[in-house]
Amino acid sequence: PPGHFRTPFYIRGKVGHVVRALGEFRNPERLGLGLDGLPKKQLYEVRFQQAEVWPNYNGPVHDTLVVDIYQHWLDQA
Repeated sequence: PPGHFRTPFYIRGKVGHVVRALGEFRNPERLGLGLDGLPKKQLYEVRFQQAEVWPNYNGPVHDTLVVDIYQHWLDQA
């Protein structure tokens, strides 16, 4: 599927909006390899409309899903 392999499957290729910068944190990919996690990477709170994420979503149109995603896992829409 499109997108970074560490991004949750259900939001890959979906369009969301960055709503807040959460700061810089050690890179989880490097940490997963037993390395130091440096350089740090910017983490964002990204909001998605539920109807964009789930094709058959029947809930209210204002329902959203918020996911924390590192900058290098995002593509500009």
